[in-house]
Amino acid sequence: MINSFKNLLNFCKKSHYNWNEASGLFSFSTKTSVSPSPNTLFKRILPAGDPQVSIVPILDQWVREGRPVHRSELKTIFKILRKNRRYTHALQLSKWIVDSSNLSPEDVAVRLDLISKVHGLREAENYFFNVPDSLKTFKVYGSLLNCYAKKKLVEQAEAIMRVMGRFGCNMKLSYCIMLNLYSKLGKREKLEKLVRQMEQEGITFDKPAYCILLNAYALNSDIEAMEKLLKKMEDDLLVNVNWNACVTAAKGYLGANLQDKASDMLKKAEKLIRGSNRGLAYQILLSMYASLGDKDEVTRIWHLYKKRGNMTNNGYFHMISSLIWLDDIDEAEKIFQEWESVNTSYDFRIPNTLINAYTKKGLLQRAEEFINRAINCGRKIPASTWDYLATGYYKDNQMEKAVDAMKNAIFSWKGTSWTLNRTTLTACLEYLREKGDAEKEKFERLLADQGIVLEQVSRLHESRSPRTGIFFELDENDEEMDSSFSGSD
Repeated sequence: MINSFKNLLNFCKKSHYNWNEASGLFSFSTKTSVSPSPNTLFKRILPAGDPQVSIVPILDQWVREGRPVHRSELKTIFKILRKNRRYTHALQLSKWIVDSSNLSPEDVAVRLDLISKVHGLREAENYFFNVPDSLKTFKVYGSLLNCYAKKKLVEQAEAIMRVMGRFGCNMKLSYCIMLNLYSKLGKREKLEKLVRQMEQEGITFDKPAYCILLNAYALNSDIEAMEKLLKKMEDDLLVNVNWNACVTAAKGYLGANLQDKASDMLKKAEKLIRGSNRGLAYQILLSMYASLGDKDEVTRIWHLYKKRGNMTNNGYFHMISSLIWLDDIDEAEKIFQEWESVNTSYDFRIPNTLINAYTKKGLLQRAEEFINRAINCGRKIPASTWDYLATGYYKDNQMEKAVDAMKNAIFSWKGTSWTLNRTTLTACLEYLREKGDAEKEKFERLLADQGIVLEQVSRLHESRSPRTGIFFELDENDEEMDSSFSGSD
């Protein structure tokens, strides 16, 4: 890593490059885009998707070949890695670019955020405590605040807020993070108190703050407060009510069982869709109309979505999930067949939506056919698929098959973020105990070998659905919070 840094530094010097600017590489905004070609660093790194495989050898090899290292390309790669949640690789790239002796506060803020995502909050705290005090700027504390907020640690977040208040800097973003945190935890009193505090301090509301409040009211189906805030947003010349705000309001109406108002708000949202987020907007509308039980509108949005071209896996995933939500498996199968005929990369979330639906309805033969077909095509079946199948067998009281499927899930589990179904796993253990302690011990050894501790398997999995649902708004706000203090924009 030291050699790669020195090579990069030498290249920058030869190019009359301002290294002081480079050390704060990720704190600048740029519109630069890189068109990947076979001979670009972009093209080499982006396909390397396995987080367990380091991208550092790719970077080092690039330098050894005597190829140029362009700031704009590194920044673009970094932004795309973060956007695609490839945080391990983003952290590796951050460390490769900037040697520890050349860290700027902006670099520390970026790295703190990434360490929290890759290695957990404790490692992020350790990193923060070992950073020299001269680098612990307002922005670095803001990154730590965001880490605590992500983990929903109210007391720690409030303590960091008190420290940040001593810097005398603009606290608007910090307040937004706390609004977001209180909203997620349903702490309405604290949220309203913070709103009053912002008003007393003359802090103007911007789009993220408005959207967070709108979410809070919508989640509680507080229609009066929600409509009052919408009116305030419409009257604010600095804040445009966009499609996402309308979807959030539709969510509130839906929660209050005001179907017509929800539908009207979705129509309004559709008219406001603009630019590069069009695909995401259509995906959300598909899910929302499915939640309203309106198949005609789901079909209409789907055709609009397809007309824009460049249909992605996410588009097919949302359409199939919406049809399954509407209990139209036959139509979902047709869309799946269309996806299979056009897809360029096999995304197991998509067949999983159908497999999960089959197992819930007891259509286990269809699920088996799906999986066998994938195996015959040479595809590696992920733990999630086997887990769905095991749960289907368990519910159908086919315990031998449930155990076999769960074993496959366990073998495929390591290195994934999937949470195995605790109920099914426990049922398999109970079944094997009845067969004899030896069989149970073999199964438990298999769990231990794969690093699975039964007590740590979350019960939340039981409510997991492959359908993402309708609540995308806070995710968008979270991304904005992440990028603001850690300077990825």
